[in-house]
Amino acid sequence: MKKNIEEKIKSTIEKIRPFLINDGGDIEFVKYENQIVYVKLKGACEGCPMMDITIKDGIEQILINEIPEIIEVRNV
Repeated sequence: MKKNIEEKIKSTIEKIRPFLINDGGDIEFVKYENQIVYVKLKGACEGCPMMDITIKDGIEQILINEIPEIIEVRNV
């Protein structure tokens, strides 16, 4: 079941990536553990003052809406 959720996460992240790339950033899936998704923001997103908002109000909301098993998204 975890592998199935990870595939859904990766697929959803692929839908989000073009928006981040368009702003000079990128996102990488790191792991899924204890209902938490760990990602790494890269490029212009790395260290951006809007990074927390991008994670919580953007990426996290999209992933939770698509995959109800997820409770949180964290940047590592």
